Amino acid sequence: MLPIDRRLKPVNKEKMKNLFLISIVLALFTIGCQSQNQSQQNSPANLPDSIYSGRHGTSHNQGIAVDQKDGFVYFSFTDKLIKTDLSGHFIGSVTGLVGHLGDLAYDPKTNTVYGSLEYKNDVIGNNIRKKHGLKQSNDINFYIAMFDVSRIDQANMDAVDNNILKTVYLKEVVKDYKDSVVDGDRKVHHRFGCSGIDGVTLGPGFGEPNSKKKYIYVAYGIYGDTSRDDNDHQIILKYDYSKWNKLGKELTQKHPHHSGPDTPLAKYFVYTGNTTWGTQNLAYDPSTGNYLAAVYQGKKSQFPNYRLFVIDGHQSPGIAEIKSDNKKIKVKTLSLLQAGLKDPKTGIRGWNFRWGSTGLFPLGNGYFYISHKKKVKGEQTTTIYKYKWIGDKNKAFKKIKDSNQ
Repeated sequence: MLPIDRRLKPVNKEKMKNLFLISIVLALFTIGCQSQNQSQQNSPANLPDSIYSGRHGTSHNQGIAVDQKDGFVYFSFTDKLIKTDLSGHFIGSVTGLVGHLGDLAYDPKTNTVYGSLEYKNDVIGNNIRKKHGLKQSNDINFYIAMFDVSRIDQANMDAVDNNILKTVYLKEVVKDYKDSVVDGDRKVHHRFGCSGIDGVTLGPGFGEPNSKKKYIYVAYGIYGDTSRDDNDHQIILKYDYSKWNKLGKELTQKHPHHSGPDTPLAKYFVYTGNTTWGTQNLAYDPSTGNYLAAVYQGKKSQFPNYRLFVIDGHQSPGIAEIKSDNKKIKVKTLSLLQAGLKDPKTGIRGWNFRWGSTGLFPLGNGYFYISHKKKVKGEQTTTIYKYKWIGDKNKAFKKIKDSNQ
């Protein structure tokens, strides 16, 4: 028998309980510190000043989205989605799209990237089909694409064969695209000059900048026809996307589905003058509560043809009459921010900012990533540069470092 002082002593349960609680507290503290360090590392001011996309074929970049928490960047190169880290290292891609993937938005709550997706029979749609060796088609389908980006972890993942992508059909856009109207003494195709969709963003209701409820906003593409006068507004549709995960269907390009909302919650008109292909990038800026619209410059001489407009998110929608089909119709309108340059003839406000139409993404605290597209050895690339919003009369943004670019 062992001496008494070497026998096993009874376990002190209270002491063990305290040690267990201490270990939990230390673990939580460590996790909290790591999370805080990660958050600080990926705060807008600490993000890289520039990120290069790499070379990705012959179709140029259309939009960008950034996951600041986990450190990923998403690029839309027209018929593919590219995923990189914050250093520009390639992570994966989604390919096989025979449509036009445009602007992107990111929802951190669901880790979902949203993008505009067009299948149409105009020069853009037919060029994409030609690139993929397919015949021209008369199918007209406009969707919001929803990418489960947590699944993107290798190159050339098929948009159709993997459970990566769901799409929601937008009936309102299809209707306006297919409609013909009378403009003056002639019949023209595409109501309001609708060429489809491009700009996409997530944000609160107009006039409700402090609301936690977010909506998805989708901007029309607009044909730059200078001979008609019913295509001088940017058009933005508002949808409640909270149940779209159930409403969305997997993409089947041979047999397109028509699952989507019957109508938008609202249809807004913004008087900017005609622009070439409408709103290319739409972005809600939480720092100011406003919505930025980057466009390709218009060609109508009666307008100032700015390249960047800011829609006042603090102003509630109004009502106005516009012309369509040789008639006056009442529509809901949004107001441009009373800042920047002002055209004395039309009263339109905006900026002559060169970049943003191929990628514009707010990071918070007034910072943005903005795309500078470029062709390298026959392939399309983009570098996204960090900017700070200025918003004075002559200058929209200030570039952070890399000022010689």
